[in-house]
Amino acid sequence: MSSAPLPKWASKPCIMGIDEAGRGPVLGPMVYGCLYCALSYQKTLATLNFADSKTLKEEKREELFENLKADDSIGWEIDVIDPRELSAKMLKRTKINLNEISHNSAIGLVKRVLDMGVLLTEVYVDTVGDAEKYRIKLSEKFPGVKFVVAKKADSLYPVVSGASIVAKVTRDRALRNWVLDETAENMQRNFGSGYPGDPETKAWLDHHKHMVFGFPTIVRFSWGTCTPYFKDFVEVVWESDKLDEDCPNNGRSKHQQKLSDLGFTGYKRKSEDIESSGKGRCKFFQARKLQLTEPELPKLAHRTKPRRARVKLDPPGPNRGAPLTISATRSVSIAGSYA
Repeated sequence: MSSAPLPKWASKPCIMGIDEAGRGPVLGPMVYGCLYCALSYQKTLATLNFADSKTLKEEKREELFENLKADDSIGWEIDVIDPRELSAKMLKRTKINLNEISHNSAIGLVKRVLDMGVLLTEVYVDTVGDAEKYRIKLSEKFPGVKFVVAKKADSLYPVVSGASIVAKVTRDRALRNWVLDETAENMQRNFGSGYPGDPETKAWLDHHKHMVFGFPTIVRFSWGTCTPYFKDFVEVVWESDKLDEDCPNNGRSKHQQKLSDLGFTGYKRKSEDIESSGKGRCKFFQARKLQLTEPELPKLAHRTKPRRARVKLDPPGPNRGAPLTISATRSVSIAGSYA
């Protein structure tokens, strides 16, 4: 990665290309790389024999990478996305898909170069998803920059070809020098290219699967390649999943949630002598003997300020008998404190 002081040419109109390496493999990081130079250097850039990195042999890629690193008229940056980060984002409850992760990485590179003081006027990007929607998204983020989003941009624009080489060589080196977190004696490094169709990669996955932990952390658990292995692993039931199943109306859209979805059953009039049975409430509220004692809150969709509901609570210890105040906001998130 470039760390030299900002060159004089960077204060003149500049172009930048962005490309990735490692989007498809089940092993290792995904790497985004960018290359930028003065607009006036564009013709010279076309003579440096940059090409789509996938069409070049490893030795040629390494040679071109060293050449561009030594060229004072070129700048470059990388973003290495760890396989653990990919797995975490793609498997969490509110999932972030690979396209969005890719978009965010490209946006981060543009922002980083602009923050350095480089006068970017044009940026060329290989498409991810719908090209026009991607272009609009980038243009809205950086209104002063012209964006060109195109399929096979790494074959069409030398500045993207250079970025492709930066990303590919960085990923290859990262995979080659990867330090495995797991230190078991039977860990091997013959994982091949990391692509799902590589027989060597498949054999490595089969040899290194674990009935409890799944795979080493170099593996992207979110990839479909891993799914067939999971059926043979030890089943894990998380407490949070069980609580979700116990709650009523679990399938309701988040945008349709009401306080009753969270366990409050309604207003108990003073004339009612029989205590609520708690039927229909989450076990969380039943176990703590929570009961609504004021009229049900109005619909929150049209309110900007939080309302408060008073509920009965029999807490343990010195707070026994103290009511719990619960604040409910439009998003139906709640926070409690003893009065």
